[in-house]
Amino acid sequence: MTSTSFRRLHVLLIDDDPADRLLAQEAFDEHADAVQISLCEDGVEALAWLRTPGRLLPDVVMLDLNMPRMSGFEVIEAIRADRGLRHLPVVILSTSDNPEDVAQAYNLFASSYMVKSKDFPGFLAQVDHFVKFWQDCRFKRLALPLSS
Repeated sequence: MTSTSFRRLHVLLIDDDPADRLLAQEAFDEHADAVQISLCEDGVEALAWLRTPGRLLPDVVMLDLNMPRMSGFEVIEAIRADRGLRHLPVVILSTSDNPEDVAQAYNLFASSYMVKSKDFPGFLAQVDHFVKFWQDCRFKRLALPLSS
């Protein structure tokens, strides 16, 4: 029997709302032994973070839709257009359950679409399911090349 080494799931959360980022951090702290979370305040910051040469990319991106400077739709478009990033799974996490938003997210090749629970216990359950699902997935581990 072959043993596999345990590796923490790395999630990049992109959300402009400080309260939502704090709640997400608290929810992911429940899985601190299994998950590493990185936080970005908006799409511009996230794309710069993702494109940092030599940075090990996250396993999955969790993305809010309604953000200033760059909407979540614009962020996922930029990720899908970038040869070094397009393989990344992107999960939309939004308060919007508008069918048009859901359709647009999937048209831009979102991996899934989650509507944020209105209460914290519900959100904890969502994060728990998210972590369990993504822990079972296998990822292509990539770092962007160092610029010359």
